[in-house]
Amino acid sequence: MARAVDVAALVEGIRSGRRAAVSRAITLVESSRPDHRQAARELLTELATPVVEEGRSGVTRPLATRVGISGVPGVGKSTFIESLGTRLTAAGHHVGVLAVDPSSVRTGGSVLGDKTRMAALATDPRAFIRPSPSAGTLGGVARATSQAMQVLEAASYDVVLVETVGVGQSEITVAGMVDTFLFLTLARTGDQLQGIKKGILEIADVLAVNKADEQHEGEARVAARELAGALRLVRGKGEWAPPVTTCSGLTGDGVDDVWERVLAHREHLGEAGLARKRAEQQLDFTWALVRDELDQRLRSSAAVAAIRDEVRAAVLSGELPAALAADRILEAYDSPSN
Repeated sequence: MARAVDVAALVEGIRSGRRAAVSRAITLVESSRPDHRQAARELLTELATPVVEEGRSGVTRPLATRVGISGVPGVGKSTFIESLGTRLTAAGHHVGVLAVDPSSVRTGGSVLGDKTRMAALATDPRAFIRPSPSAGTLGGVARATSQAMQVLEAASYDVVLVETVGVGQSEITVAGMVDTFLFLTLARTGDQLQGIKKGILEIADVLAVNKADEQHEGEARVAARELAGALRLVRGKGEWAPPVTTCSGLTGDGVDDVWERVLAHREHLGEAGLARKRAEQQLDFTWALVRDELDQRLRSSAAVAAIRDEVRAAVLSGELPAALAADRILEAYDSPSN
């Protein structure tokens, strides 16, 4: 029989900053087991309650800085994050890194190699790195990553960096749960804009051309100018104008400047704007949780399981159109016997 989760002990460990407790809590919020999901809800409810100290009504910490980081394949995200993270910890910050791997949406598995690629940051006592699979669905990304951020913030990590390992819809998902979305790209002669979808330019708050070392600095600046021109075509007047800069995660050149641009975006939002953005994200997250829970209930439904193989065979043979197949599954789920 599985041992029950001691939520109270976990909360105390997280608030005391114990890394083992933080790790166990993130494992808990990533789990799809029904008992773990219930324990995770209790845990997050407790963590959301202000800490009450003797003679004080409650202590509320400043909002942590949440930054999503994505980029084209081979752009050097891990090298950049390690360079940025070590600078931030040296300045006194506590940095949490969540690496979302959406490969598990397709295969159920993931290659969790980011911790080995950030060796220096992984051993920094002021940093916590968690390579995480996306829990099987993009809804799982929203649930697990958002809740993992809450755990890190309760443990006093004041900067949370969320790296999306893949490209595509997962970037949109991550952008919807952070304060600032940073997109890294490369300078490629003649095709700087190749592979960068318009949608990415629409959600990016800061863009940086990475690997702008001394040998490639000229190419990087050209790419930055072209990106800035492209942004003017997709952004409306009066909106935040995403800055485009250059950097080298390997040498550290320009990394501080990128961070200053991130802080400038946060200042642009202001306290009221940031609070409004967080509130809207919580509403979106609410519906993501509803969809994720409905998906879990559908998968565990005995009535659906009873007809699943029959419906599958009928669809594959062409006897049953997809729309009618979906209706049959939903009718089984809604049946009184379910």
